[in-house]
Amino acid sequence: MPLDTPLASRLTDDFLRVSRRRLETRVVRIECCLVRLSDEQIWTRRHDIENAVGNLVLHLCGNITQWIIGGVGGETMSRDRDAEFARREPVPAPELVAGLRVAVEQADAVLERLTPTDLLQPRRIQGYDVTVQHAVYHVIEHLAEHTGQIIWATKGLTGEDLRFFAYLDDENGARGRDP
Repeated sequence: MPLDTPLASRLTDDFLRVSRRRLETRVVRIECCLVRLSDEQIWTRRHDIENAVGNLVLHLCGNITQWIIGGVGGETMSRDRDAEFARREPVPAPELVAGLRVAVEQADAVLERLTPTDLLQPRRIQGYDVTVQHAVYHVIEHLAEHTGQIIWATKGLTGEDLRFFAYLDDENGARGRDP
């Protein structure tokens, strides 16, 4: 399919719209979790091999920065992935949220500029040969995986129903919403 067609443009627009929306909704869910947790809970590990919520947030910041801002957007960046998981000194929740917000806002600015041709461009990120589209998809999928872990940990630590899907209680509540 030629990339300068209305269909290619629509496919790109839809892929990027959904991707940008997923970035935002997952970050909102992470923020909802972090405000319910104390700093102690954010850095709790039941086992040494388990990641604390705080480590997962640091890891997401690193992943988004490396793959989208650096890998897709071409910005110079450095990342110490091992340090994201090794950190034991607490970072307060507001700082975690701010760091995640900055990463997502910068990533969103990169995604906003992409064209159909851009999506097929090759990149080498973290040792992987991927297209820009693959890199974007990787970040969205990766963010969703760790968001689920953060939600699970938050429910376990607080015993609260986070009510992310409360709108489904109403028969018409899902109308007009993204799943």
